[in-house]
Amino acid sequence: MAARRERRLRRGDGGAGDAKDRARPAGRLTFSERLRPIDLAVRDWARRDPAVAERLRRVDNRRMELLRETIGTFCTDPDEIEARSLMAFCMAIGSHFLAAEHPGRTRAEVIETAGSLILDRPPHRLGH
Repeated sequence: MAARRERRLRRGDGGAGDAKDRARPAGRLTFSERLRPIDLAVRDWARRDPAVAERLRRVDNRRMELLRETIGTFCTDPDEIEARSLMAFCMAIGSHFLAAEHPGRTRAEVIETAGSLILDRPPHRLGH
């Protein structure tokens, strides 16, 4: 199952469209509602087990590499590529920890807009 998921991530889950179009399905595949609890459990386990921590580091490095590759298709500044990659990864892992409300917007709308900003797309205007 992990090998199949890795192959799907490499090709962007279908290969259609540009790198930015492929990034969203790859993110959904990696951080789906079904897989997020497993990812979080592994992260918790990694805090106590050095071998698990090393494996998690390799997986996270691969995820960051994919983000850098994707963002590097439209951005040339290495510092900006790294910053956008980090923001995308942090949003994918941690957005559900945030308890804040978004007046006049749903969490899904705000995440969609944040993703558009990170992936350098014109954001959908919320509430307009």
